[in-house]
Amino acid sequence: MDKVSIIVSKGSLEGVYPGLILANGARMEGIEVNLFFTFFGMDAINKAKYEHLKVATVGNPGLGIPTMVGGLPGMSALVTHQMEKKMEALDIPPIPEFVTMIADSGAKLYACKASVDMFDLSRSDFIDEIEGIITVGDFYRMADGGQIIFT
Repeated sequence: MDKVSIIVSKGSLEGVYPGLILANGARMEGIEVNLFFTFFGMDAINKAKYEHLKVATVGNPGLGIPTMVGGLPGMSALVTHQMEKKMEALDIPPIPEFVTMIADSGAKLYACKASVDMFDLSRSDFIDEIEGIITVGDFYRMADGGQIIFT
């Protein structure tokens, strides 16, 4: 495999990390990587939000926490803190550092034009590392000949 294009669509901590881990692993193997951030996944490249991503504790069956408990004040902050500690112990960097590291490794980062327009965002809302804001058609042309992964 020479190329992988990864779609990041979720803006929670546990929604962003899988795409970044896949991208990092691919770059470490010398594989070309395109990361396409859409809908709430754009929070991972939004200057105002990417340092403050939280674990979604309500309606997240993987946590094993009843929805009512997940909605208690402070529960998301507590679970986020626990997850960040575990990620740090595994030497997985925080989202801002990880995104920069992946971009510096040669991966290309893009925001979805339709989502940017829907949320009334502009290029200035995003981190400097993104290559641009592209359409879905642009993404498919870029991904041609490679594998597409949706996270």
